[in-house]
Amino acid sequence: MTANGGWSEPAMPTSYLVTLTITAEPLIVETTIKERTPEMAEIRRFGLVRHLRSTPTEHVVHQRGDRVVNSGTSCSFWFRPLTAALSEVPVDDRELPLLFHARTGDFQKVAVQATVTYRFADPEQVAGRIDFAIDTATGRWRSAPLDQVAHLLTETAQQHAADLLVTTAMADALGAGATAIRERLRTGLVGDARLGDTGIVVLDVRVVAVRPDPDIERALQTPARELIQEEADRATYERRAHAVERERAISENELQSKIELAAREERLVAQHGANERRRATEEAAAARIAAAAEAERIGLAAAAEADRVRQTGTAAADAEAARMAVLSELDHGTLLALALRDLAGGLPEIGTVNVTPDLLTSVLAKLTDGAAR
Repeated sequence: MTANGGWSEPAMPTSYLVTLTITAEPLIVETTIKERTPEMAEIRRFGLVRHLRSTPTEHVVHQRGDRVVNSGTSCSFWFRPLTAALSEVPVDDRELPLLFHARTGDFQKVAVQATVTYRFADPEQVAGRIDFAIDTATGRWRSAPLDQVAHLLTETAQQHAADLLVTTAMADALGAGATAIRERLRTGLVGDARLGDTGIVVLDVRVVAVRPDPDIERALQTPARELIQEEADRATYERRAHAVERERAISENELQSKIELAAREERLVAQHGANERRRATEEAAAARIAAAAEAERIGLAAAAEADRVRQTGTAAADAEAARMAVLSELDHGTLLALALRDLAGGLPEIGTVNVTPDLLTSVLAKLTDGAAR
């Protein structure tokens, strides 16, 4: 009761999530408990009577003596704690993780990790077989019924898994063992008569992993690792060989390019020499043609000049002959006058002439000789 006269609500009960680890021989159950607070029935106190209200996932069975007074989920009723027997059974789907350590047919230890999903299908039957009674004051379970259910499921699953693995070789158990173990556990747990009589229904079984001891696992992994390493080394060697081959091809291409360039350069030099020789030949031929043309021109010019000189000489000779013929017909005095004129024409210009007897004698002598000739 509170200070103001009202009724206080009781503290919510605390449940636990139980994880069981089971070994094969000897049988050892390792329990890991994680505290959690599920939805529990709410009980309030009102004098000599109390009121209970349950949740949709909790089935409450109210008995008075051997008679069931109230039973169901989400129920709400009044009861007297001195004459009431209350049981609370969860009706939601629950999962139980399991870890089996069993021995295979070739005497090797393997660990099987599985999860079992179950449900209490008949809560009244479950309450009659397992102690789910709750305290009428606090609403807490008086015992640990979920631990009993966990032990029951784990022992049954352990038995079916051990019966299967003892006839299976380790290699088969590691290869396709998960599927076989799952089917064996599902068949065994679903058809188990004790679970059916208790009101427990197994909904699903999942096998997460099947693993050997660490030493055996490393030994089994060694060939695969070596094969992977061999593949990696082969890939590395092939990559290096491919790189060397590509480098060799590049070097050959460079050498072939150099050879091709040298051959082209040789052909270029030969073509350049041929072009120079052809140019020199053409220039020499052109020079010969020019020289021949020049010589022919000069010869023609000389012949023309000789012809002209010859014609000029002939004309001069003819003129002189005609002149001489004319002169031969003239008398002596005329010839002397002409001779004086010619002589005067050949003398230099004289400003003043001094005629001396000697000069006159000499001139007259020359004129006389000329007339005689």
